[in-house]
Amino acid sequence: MSQPRSQLLDLLQQRSAQTTAVSATTDFVSADDEPFPFLAIVGQQEMKLALLLALINPNVGGVLLVGPRGTGKTTAVRGLVDLLPQVTRSLCAYGCTEAMLEAGGMDALCPECAQKVGYGEPLTTLDNVRMFDLPLNARLEDVVGGINERLALEQQRLRLERGILGHANGHILYIDEVNLLESTVTDAILDAAAQGHYTVWRGALKLRYASRFTLIGSMNPAEGELRPQLMDRFGLRALVPGLTDPALRFQAYEHAALYRQEPEALAAAYAEQTLALAAEIQAARQRLLQVTLAEAARQHGLGLIQQLSIASNRAEMTLFEAARAHTAADGREVAEVADINAVALLALRQRRSDQLTAFFTQQQREDEEISVISNR
Repeated sequence: MSQPRSQLLDLLQQRSAQTTAVSATTDFVSADDEPFPFLAIVGQQEMKLALLLALINPNVGGVLLVGPRGTGKTTAVRGLVDLLPQVTRSLCAYGCTEAMLEAGGMDALCPECAQKVGYGEPLTTLDNVRMFDLPLNARLEDVVGGINERLALEQQRLRLERGILGHANGHILYIDEVNLLESTVTDAILDAAAQGHYTVWRGALKLRYASRFTLIGSMNPAEGELRPQLMDRFGLRALVPGLTDPALRFQAYEHAALYRQEPEALAAAYAEQTLALAAEIQAARQRLLQVTLAEAARQHGLGLIQQLSIASNRAEMTLFEAARAHTAADGREVAEVADINAVALLALRQRRSDQLTAFFTQQQREDEEISVISNR
């Protein structure tokens, strides 16, 4: 019996007949404002698809949004707040869970959680994914953690506390203008992303915490390039150009004006569709556990990567995980060639390096010359 088709991809593309859709012309968001409805965004299907795939499957490796200022990148990310799914969350700073207990016994837990188990207390709880902003002016101490200054000054006690990277564990870390980050902060993020944890040393004090997060970044390429090491940490790369259709641009203007005047009214107009989309995302996350790759899809994906001469194995991880997420979003359990094609641009663009190609070509010539001389 065939499975009922999911509405997620349909919801992503439809536009409400009640109102025109969002500003793709300006990023209108403040901490106190009602978020701009994600489904009200005009056009920008590639950006919206990339963000939803990352919500469905964190294993795609995050999302980088690339485009000029005022194309709605920040607006779209902020609009995810009403769509964030629920996950099982550890109650421990070190990330202890019942699954760790089952797999490794009491030795797999920290002393505090081992004590909790003895008292029959839970190690996890059901919680919504949250979004953490990393401001450009954040100090390294804010990002990685350090000594609690208030406690040190008021009570003369030294205690290490997690930074933003620790609090973002299991959540989403959003960095606007990611290409303008200080190098020390960038290095810290790279370290945490690579290891899945971070260790802070301050004299004799040491704190190690889990730090696995979905990284979302946005940037304007006219303001500078992104370091290749950090670029490699983004699984999906979505281009966010300005709208070219005058009708869509006027539609964006109308919604920008309405949002400025009555943000609650705009949110209410999209409330029903937003709730439906949030439910579909949660269902897709559950369905993802059963999604497999068809042999034809596997061969097609590997062939694409080989023909493009992409060196990094992260290409396969991102391509296949994104295809699985796309399949789950469509209400199916077997990823086909069409799913690979649907995510190929997002997963494979910007992964080739002319410098690397030139290096290995030159190295191959040298190796051949050495082999000829040595075999004489």
